Amino acid sequence: MFNNILLMSNSFFKRFKKEEKPHIIEEELPVWEDRIFWVLTLQKIAYPVLDNLSKGTLRKNMPYESNDMEGQKFTYLEAFARVFNGIAPWLELGVDNSDEGKTREKYIKLALKSISNAVNPNSDDYIFVVEPKQSLVEVALFAQGLLRAKNQIWLNLPMDIQARIIRELKNTRILAPYENYWLLYTSMIEAALLEFTGECDKERLVYAISKFRDDFYLGDALYSEGKEFEVNYLNSLVIHPMLNDILTVMRKYGLQEGELLDVQLMRSSRLASQLERMISPEGTYPIVGKSLAYRCGVFHLLSQAALLKILPRNITPGQVRSGLTKVLQKQFSGNQNFNSNGWLICGFNGSQLEFCENNIGTGSIYLCCTVFLPLGLNADDVFWSAPYEEWSSLKAWSGHQIETDQPINF
Repeated sequence: MFNNILLMSNSFFKRFKKEEKPHIIEEELPVWEDRIFWVLTLQKIAYPVLDNLSKGTLRKNMPYESNDMEGQKFTYLEAFARVFNGIAPWLELGVDNSDEGKTREKYIKLALKSISNAVNPNSDDYIFVVEPKQSLVEVALFAQGLLRAKNQIWLNLPMDIQARIIRELKNTRILAPYENYWLLYTSMIEAALLEFTGECDKERLVYAISKFRDDFYLGDALYSEGKEFEVNYLNSLVIHPMLNDILTVMRKYGLQEGELLDVQLMRSSRLASQLERMISPEGTYPIVGKSLAYRCGVFHLLSQAALLKILPRNITPGQVRSGLTKVLQKQFSGNQNFNSNGWLICGFNGSQLEFCENNIGTGSIYLCCTVFLPLGLNADDVFWSAPYEEWSSLKAWSGHQIETDQPINF
């Protein structure tokens, strides 16, 4: 099946390769082709992980590449949790009679079987092993994915598998997070437990929220990682997306700290505007800070803002889709970021292991899948049906009208 996907992808991707001509705006494609391209790219990235885990062969067949061999202990959980986190909203659309709906049905089944193997101690691919610290990250990303696909995934899991998952979530309570953005991982896990069981460790749930509300906010939609601040994409990769999902659960269950949700969503809207402006006319973006091996995953928050319909008024869904499509084309229309068996390789745009921090390994880089969150919107949603539109930097560099950038002070 993966070979078929690649054949489909290769023939389809040829339609996106344009001759390089200066000062010529890229040819506009029918809007439905954007969604097809996104779905094909999702499959190209996610299929090796889900297919192998569903068969119990992920440990056997997934390669490991990193500057630090210690990460191999949890690289398999990383790969699955990060793939699942990103494609969960798409799975949540469920099955229909369209070609895409039938494809989703296959991926829902793959995800359900993968989860069953992942939490089964008797499986060769039992990957929920509590290793110090890092497993906290991956279990939190998995829990966030479950919240994003509650109806199609969580509610379709057998009760014994649900019980095993709850046990794995609770097992992370022996891990103390660092006093920084890692607090969000414990909070996310407790938010999932609250949603799925009606109970949680309230202190672990609310402590992170109080820290980000009272201590870590810097202004103009940016939070520090903790006591220190670094210029990077962490606000988009982790901080805003997790705050949004945690606070939504807290609001649902009437917890006082959930009152921050309205302000937080407005801050996310502002950060989405900043991220959209970072997409260059060519579909590149600034290579600043750490974790750049996550590639287009750095646009996690922009994709979530589109999914949650909290894009700011000064950018349209059509221009966000057009800009992100250009980014995806830049990084994934070719095969430079894959090995010969279809696995992602470590780097930014090609094999560039020296570009990766020591804590980055093969499993880590599947966080790029978070860019696919807008596939959780129906195909007739304005995000997908709106005509091609120039994104901000393309407008500006083409000499077209563009509004000034507007910061926020709350």
